[in-house]
Amino acid sequence: MIERKSVTILIDEAKKNEVINVYAPYEVENNGEYIVFFAKLEGLIISIYSSKKENEYKLMFMGYDPLKEAIRWDKDAKINPKKEKTTPKKASWICLENQIGSDEVGTGDLFGPICVAAALVKESDIQYLKELGVDDSKRLNDDEILRLGEILIKKFKYSQISLNNEKYNELVDKGLNINEMKCKMHNQVLHNLIEKYPDVKNVFVDQFLESDKYYKYLEDAKDVVNTITFRTKGESYFPSVAVASIIARYSFLKKMEDMSNKYKKDIPFGASKKVTKFAVDFAKAYGKDELLKNVKKNFANLSELD
Repeated sequence: MIERKSVTILIDEAKKNEVINVYAPYEVENNGEYIVFFAKLEGLIISIYSSKKENEYKLMFMGYDPLKEAIRWDKDAKINPKKEKTTPKKASWICLENQIGSDEVGTGDLFGPICVAAALVKESDIQYLKELGVDDSKRLNDDEILRLGEILIKKFKYSQISLNNEKYNELVDKGLNINEMKCKMHNQVLHNLIEKYPDVKNVFVDQFLESDKYYKYLEDAKDVVNTITFRTKGESYFPSVAVASIIARYSFLKKMEDMSNKYKKDIPFGASKKVTKFAVDFAKAYGKDELLKNVKKNFANLSELD
């Protein structure tokens, strides 16, 4: 087996844009949370990752002779030190009691709805979920999500709602931001389940906002669920969030599939430069008004339409 070496260099915003321009013809779709650009070139994978520091990105070359390409951008680039191979750990769920949890998907996609789901998981379900592989949900590809989603929606009690982009744009025009929308959607699906199963006391949300801000957005809402434990990467800690995550993703994939069938085009995920190009081509084929029904209008991608 050929060893896959890698080189990582730090770049700023200007250099990031320069790199993207050079490798744009080789860009391929990716759904990574922190990957802002992804390309494949002659045995090399080229990735740009966002950083916690402002105006700083990580540019990585991985594959065959990555140093040769990397020194084009940094003459002092070096091969990354070899790391010991480790087996990716599965989730270490910390609560195995009866519980309800929620998660969402679609907030970073130009096309497609925002889908939020909540699921009820009982203590007796845990072993079954592990046997299905739900405790490893972050490693599941879309085909596996579709397979598992079909099983979970039949086996588990859940609530799922979607916000299409026409309604999303209406709410934006009224002054709502995306976090406020998500708070209201999470609260709704959680309430839907808790109303049916009031004895369940453990309620978990995959955290996307500080708890005080979350409840601030719900000040005028009815039936606010106020017994939530928030945790980032919640699917790694709570099986109910893991199940909700898969159901939300499953719902999103099915709706994207329906849209692709409607327009006889494979609708891309995310909000990359490739998605921007697709949006421009979509507007040419179906008209700008039709495009605006299917996208989140406040995304920067649409600046190239004018």
